[in-house]
Amino acid sequence: MSKTLSHAKLTPHRSATRGHSDHGWLNTYHSFSFADWYDARFTHFGSLRVLNEDRVKPGTGFPTHPHANFEIFSYILSGELTHRDSMLQKGSEGGQSDQFFKMHRGDVQFTTGGTGIAHSEFNEHRKDTEDKKKAFVPILSPLKGGPEATAEEEKKAEPRIPNTIPIHADFVMGAGIIAPESKFEWIVGANATDNPKRKVFIHIPMTKGGKAKVRLDGREEVYSEGDGAFIDNLRAGDKLSVESVGNADAEVIVLDTE
Repeated sequence: MSKTLSHAKLTPHRSATRGHSDHGWLNTYHSFSFADWYDARFTHFGSLRVLNEDRVKPGTGFPTHPHANFEIFSYILSGELTHRDSMLQKGSEGGQSDQFFKMHRGDVQFTTGGTGIAHSEFNEHRKDTEDKKKAFVPILSPLKGGPEATAEEEKKAEPRIPNTIPIHADFVMGAGIIAPESKFEWIVGANATDNPKRKVFIHIPMTKGGKAKVRLDGREEVYSEGDGAFIDNLRAGDKLSVESVGNADAEVIVLDTE
């Protein structure tokens, strides 16, 4: 194997080391300390504080609950998610209800908590779609104005990467679906940051019954579904290769932070 990012440090975060709770209606895995599960090794990674892989039974969901000073996003792996919050209650959706509430495979629900917001998340139907099979697709990127954004910049809500969701952090999220024996390349920082020092967390969701596997940066280590990898000492502009080496398409989530 030939690694190209010799300066980068890769540390596996195996699925078995994650926190896990099965509540019947919710089967959830925690990559970082969350709720009643705490592990001093896994508390945060740059701007990333929580990464949960949730499976919610149809017709059930998270009841309305508050958040403050957090930005929360949900990436839909399968099924359908209905989102409501304290700023737009059920029954007050108007003509945009279908577009606003019903999110499907590959869609993202994003909430900025700010000084406080209550929201709920529900899985009401099952429906799959497919995309992101040609390359990694950026989904979230920093707000153009950055931490010092003016009121006008906040109102415009322009992201640094066009057609992505703006987030109030030096953070980029992307996703791709890599066919067996194929390889995608992630440009660290995604040309969306002024900070040259970067780190990346790679996560492989459990979507193919264990058949999806990947290698990172041409190294020997193989990552299976549910696994993650901390990649430290990166620089903006580095090219991180992700190769699918299993028997099924590998869905890969990239979380790129300062």
